[in-house]
Amino acid sequence: MEKKIAIVGTPCQILASEKLDKYKDELLNKNQVSADKNKEGINSTEEIAIDFKVSLFCMENFSYRSLKTYLKDHNIGMEKIKEFKIDKGCLKAFLKDGTVFNIDLTKEILFKRKNCDICTDFAGNLSDISIGSVASPKGWSTVIIRSKKAKKIIERMNNENHIETKEISVNEKKILENLSSKKINRNLKNIDKRESISRPVLYKRSISNEKAKELSLECSFENLESDVITQGACVLCGACEYICPADIIQIHNRRPQKFGDCLEQCSNCFLVCPRTFLSKEIAKNNFDNYLGNYIDILLVKSTKIKGQDGGAVTALLVYLLEKKIIESVFVVKEDEELPWKPKSILTNNIKEVINSAGTKYSTVPIVFKALNGV
Repeated sequence: MEKKIAIVGTPCQILASEKLDKYKDELLNKNQVSADKNKEGINSTEEIAIDFKVSLFCMENFSYRSLKTYLKDHNIGMEKIKEFKIDKGCLKAFLKDGTVFNIDLTKEILFKRKNCDICTDFAGNLSDISIGSVASPKGWSTVIIRSKKAKKIIERMNNENHIETKEISVNEKKILENLSSKKINRNLKNIDKRESISRPVLYKRSISNEKAKELSLECSFENLESDVITQGACVLCGACEYICPADIIQIHNRRPQKFGDCLEQCSNCFLVCPRTFLSKEIAKNNFDNYLGNYIDILLVKSTKIKGQDGGAVTALLVYLLEKKIIESVFVVKEDEELPWKPKSILTNNIKEVINSAGTKYSTVPIVFKALNGV
């Protein structure tokens, strides 16, 4: 029986998980590999069990190494920081000595990842539920409910007093839409500029599902490298590393690299990459408005768990695990040895989920490969 997994990620990571699900019948797995290549170490894609998707609001993501260097240049070590938070265009670093270091994100910031300049998804339009702090009062989270499954879960949590909810106001919703439109319109201009001097941004091509599959199945890692990686479009989601049936792709030096020969007629990495073709069938008109398709938008506050900005994400994950709606969840925690370096894990440990609460703001590959052991 297929085990149920939840993922918490940025919009681009959610898109990767959606493509993993939609293209599972086309993905090459060990049962399709000839006997001479079907050796130990080749992964299986028979069970792709990401059952519930939680997206975080995202304007941009940062390189951990570049952010660390930037702060070091201002005499601030990562070990001195108690908390990060983005507020009104500023990245605020709250130091353990009680002071606050503000970074103006409206200016050109060297530690922002290049791939963020072509992203037109602010709220994770393909998720079951999207959560962030934009437009919400202090101590509350803004929650966009997209699927019937998510609606039912939020209603149950509210009825069982795990959370408190209230309707978002017209003005608060407008703030949310304005921020999303700002990102989308800015990055559409970036896409036009990039395409005028370089290769097309493939995921913005409006094509059918059949055409997307036809074009993708003609491609290999070399195409992924030339069309996505070398163009600075890679989001470091880790989907290509996970889905490689020969297990030769690794995230190394902050980019996917191939160490060995691809299997014949394998297009797995190109199919699932969130920066290759995004078909109309997968998009489902979810990008026709600034917030995507949704059922409701609520303000949510946890009644039992103290977390960042209302604690909605942590409360939701704990509830999913406690009620056995899911069996494990991808979360991002802080590396044990490197302060504030994000580390993605698959866990069913509620204490570990609670301890992982809080936004890290730096990119980390989602550990899709952990699903091979599910």
